[in-house]
Amino acid sequence: MPTSLRAVLFDLDGTLIDTAPDFAFVIDVMRKRRDLPSIPYHNVRETVSDGARGLVKMAFALPEDHAEFEPLRQEMLSLYRQHLADNSRLFEGMEAVLQTIETSGLRWGVVTNKPLTYAEPLLHALALHERCGALICPDHVKERKPHPESLQLACAQLGCETGEAIFIGDHRRDIEAGKNANMPTVACAYGYVHAEDPCERWGADFIVQQVGDLLPLLHKLY
Repeated sequence: MPTSLRAVLFDLDGTLIDTAPDFAFVIDVMRKRRDLPSIPYHNVRETVSDGARGLVKMAFALPEDHAEFEPLRQEMLSLYRQHLADNSRLFEGMEAVLQTIETSGLRWGVVTNKPLTYAEPLLHALALHERCGALICPDHVKERKPHPESLQLACAQLGCETGEAIFIGDHRRDIEAGKNANMPTVACAYGYVHAEDPCERWGADFIVQQVGDLLPLLHKLY
């Protein structure tokens, strides 16, 4: 555990911001264009953390080497870029968590596998960009999570050691990245967790069932 907590790092989709509604809308539009029925929302929700490729596979049951796969992925990305902040919001209770972090003199940042071209305008749209001390995307590093490079870079930008920060995420790779960076980890059961890979199996230092559980945890660590 950190001897002196100085920074809190969040994954983006499914941890800090609930982006699933906008992905669900985009998938629904694409399926309607092809006279296909809507997909249950929970199927989209638990696939968001797998990125565009995972969503296309789920929505259209196509392998990546299929001739239609890449055009579908590009169509999805284009549509998403137009609608990325229509209904995406901080998870309920997260504003109180951020305010607690800020008033405690800590800094916070985002480490995500979401490309900068989507992550940055999303933070701007939700008035979070100026509050966020570090935004690390795949554009900034050679290796994505679960490699520790992105977490190490975020800590460098926030002026702390990895052992002085904690990483909060909703995917196994987030916990693996934190462990690879020698950083305490928090798994978010409220996030986009696959039913077949529950967060209890990831080996996180802590598990929170809801956003509000982060507040007593941070008070304990600070």
